[in-house]
Amino acid sequence: MLITISPAKTLDFSQQENCTDHSTPDFLKESRELIKATRKLSPEELSELMGISQKLALLNYQRYRQWKTPFTPNNAKQALLAFRGDVYEGMSAQTFSASDLGFAQEHLRILSGLYGVLRPLDLIQAYRLEMGTRLKTARGNDLYQFWGDKITESLNSALRQQGGLLINLASNEYFKSVLSRKLDARVITPEFKDAKSGQYKVIGFYAKKARGLMSAFIIKNRLQEAEEIKAFDERGYSYDESLSSADKWVFTREENWTAKSS
Repeated sequence: MLITISPAKTLDFSQQENCTDHSTPDFLKESRELIKATRKLSPEELSELMGISQKLALLNYQRYRQWKTPFTPNNAKQALLAFRGDVYEGMSAQTFSASDLGFAQEHLRILSGLYGVLRPLDLIQAYRLEMGTRLKTARGNDLYQFWGDKITESLNSALRQQGGLLINLASNEYFKSVLSRKLDARVITPEFKDAKSGQYKVIGFYAKKARGLMSAFIIKNRLQEAEEIKAFDERGYSYDESLSSADKWVFTREENWTAKSS
């Protein structure tokens, strides 16, 4: 079983975690090409390209210029521990044991606009480059064209070792970088819906947290078979067979659910 998730816009490099294990991203050569392309742009051009404020554009303009290899624990941080945001709050990787992190390293992949595919312990430096960005390079007019089939090949390599089952917990923007027709796997896409006004709806904030919760559920319970994830019952969710199809599994939650935190 292999899990895919999206990265987060929010990063935290200020806090040092109690984890010394680390690895190096597979596609740093490609990352350098993208950094080179971003360095040609002014803060104003970055703001327009990425649809972000001038303040954020200036921050990332500076990040691109500070970005350098080789990555070490002194200038970079493990991806799973650096990303913040709803998915990562739901996963709460800071609570993972060394054994949990080891399992995650084999079974979890983070899709990234800059790094392509990341393992949890791959060191990264701060950046913002969403997969949907129309950054022109010698390889094409956007990041989907830039990455081509590299992300798919990387996932296939991992899937050959993990049994040919992929649990897609990434957003549409990121999973679009995977060429499904070339993917050697059964893909199951969980969907999380909350009851609201008598109907089950996908509520972005809750759905993102649920993706993280399910990732942690798989990792901490060392799940290997598809049917096992139907037992997911964190924060009031449960598998709803009536709303599910063969490879889109729906998990619902009632309006009256209670939890210590949302």
